[in-house]
Amino acid sequence: MTFYYKRVFPIVWFGFLLIFIVVPLFAGARSGAFPPLPFFIVPVLMIVFGYVLMKKLVFDLVDEVLDGGDALLVRNGSQHEQVLLSDITNVSYSQFVNPPRVTLSLRNPGTFGSKISFCAPVRFMPFSTSPTIDKLIERIDATRGRR
Repeated sequence: MTFYYKRVFPIVWFGFLLIFIVVPLFAGARSGAFPPLPFFIVPVLMIVFGYVLMKKLVFDLVDEVLDGGDALLVRNGSQHEQVLLSDITNVSYSQFVNPPRVTLSLRNPGTFGSKISFCAPVRFMPFSTSPTIDKLIERIDATRGRR
């Protein structure tokens, strides 16, 4: 779902809003009667609001996080990093936002900084915790006990 949230949804959102701006401009240019300026304010505000919201909640998500046993393999575009479970200090899971986010706080900043956020696995029961994330948290706690 990360591909959809990071690549498809923004194109659909901004494309749809641009249609609301461009079509009346072309229609007005052909007929000589442009729509009033307030007609364009709402789509422009929605573009700004959408960008700010997506920058905060979507654009910072890494593309993929794979379980590698005692480490997580993180990929974002062409960049790759291996994060040891013992280097993770905190796991924050926000299930009531869309998309559901998991943020890993790291002891030592790496390629992606001191925090890595990714989209939680898709669940059919949206208001319950993710068993995959619960198991990850348990495994991270277990690595702390071995130190």
